[in-house]
Amino acid sequence: MKKTSLIVPLFKKFIRETETGKRLKKNGEKIKPSTIDNYKYVLQNLVQFSSETGFELRICDASKLDQRELKSEKNYWKKFYLKFTEYLYKKDCHDNYVGSNIKVIRVFFNYLKNDKDFFTGDFQRLFYVRKEEIEIFVLSPEQLKFLIHDKEFEQNLTLNLRRIKDIFVFGCTTGLRYSDIFLLTNKSFEQQDGEWYLKLKSLKTKTFSYIKLPTYAVTIYRKYQPKSDKIAVFGKISLFNFNKALKQIGEQANFTATIEVSREKQGKTQKLIKKTDTALNRFCDKMSSHMMRRTAITTMLILGMPEHLVRKISGHSAASTSFNRYVHYAQAYMDKEISKVHSKLENY
Repeated sequence: MKKTSLIVPLFKKFIRETETGKRLKKNGEKIKPSTIDNYKYVLQNLVQFSSETGFELRICDASKLDQRELKSEKNYWKKFYLKFTEYLYKKDCHDNYVGSNIKVIRVFFNYLKNDKDFFTGDFQRLFYVRKEEIEIFVLSPEQLKFLIHDKEFEQNLTLNLRRIKDIFVFGCTTGLRYSDIFLLTNKSFEQQDGEWYLKLKSLKTKTFSYIKLPTYAVTIYRKYQPKSDKIAVFGKISLFNFNKALKQIGEQANFTATIEVSREKQGKTQKLIKKTDTALNRFCDKMSSHMMRRTAITTMLILGMPEHLVRKISGHSAASTSFNRYVHYAQAYMDKEISKVHSKLENY
C-alpha cells in the first residue's frame, strides 16, 4: 500500500523555511516578503479547495511505486490539476491568477524534490501555467501635459490630492515603480552643471538608473524636499489610498472616457462588466500606481526616443518580452494619431 504524506503540513514547512531564510533563491538572496505572501494565498486556496470539494491533498514518494501505482499517481495529479483550476475559475478567477497559483505549486514540488530529497515523480510537469496579456492603460501625452501644466485644475484639488498628483506626475516622467518612488531621499538627487539627475537602484530588479529630470520634475522635488537626508522625499502613503486618490484625480480631470476591459479564462476572452452598478468602465477607474511606469515608457516611445535608450532607463533587458508590449501599444497609438491626419487629408 502506498505511504502518503499530507500536503498542507509540508506546504507550511515550505513557507516557514522560506521565511527564515533556510530556503533561498539560486543566487543566494532571500526571497521577498511579497513572494512569501503569494505562497500563503496559494496555501489558503488549497485548504479551501480541499474543504469545499472533499478532495484529499496528499503526496507519496514516487521512487517506491511500481508501474501500476505510478500510473495511478499520475492520474491523481491530473485530476487534482483539473479540479483545482476548475474550482478557481468558478470563483471568478482569471488565467493570470490561476496560472500564478499553479506556478507556486510547481515551485513547491521542486522544493520537495531538491531540498527535501522527496521524489515527487515530477508530476508537476503535467501542470500547465496559463498566462494572459492584460491590456495596458496609460495616460496619453495630452493627458500627462494637462496634469503637469493646468494650474486651474490643480487649485481645485485638495492639498492631499495635489500631493498625490505631483507624485503621480513625477512617476509618469521617471518611470519609477511605486516601491521605488517612496524610497527616494535627497541623496537620490544630484545636480551637475546646472542640470538635475535622479540616481537610484531599483528595489525589484537591482538595476541602477541615472535619469535627467525636466524642470517641472525638479520643481516637484523642491516642493517636497525634506531638511534631513534620512527622510523620504514624498513621505508615506498606503498603496490602497494612493490608488483610490488617483481615481478621484482622474475623475476630476474628466478622464472619464468609456473603455472596454476584457480578461481571459482558459484562454477565452471575456468582457468585464462592473458588478456594482450598470455603469460602464471609465478610464479614471483604471488609474493606479502601475500607470506611472507604463506611462513613462510609452510616452518616451511615442515621442520618438530609441527603444534601446528607453530600455536603459526602464531597466528592461534586450530580450524582455514585457517591454514589447509597450512598443506595440506605442505603435498602436501612433497609428491612431496618423490615421487622424490621413482622414483630414483625404476629406477634400
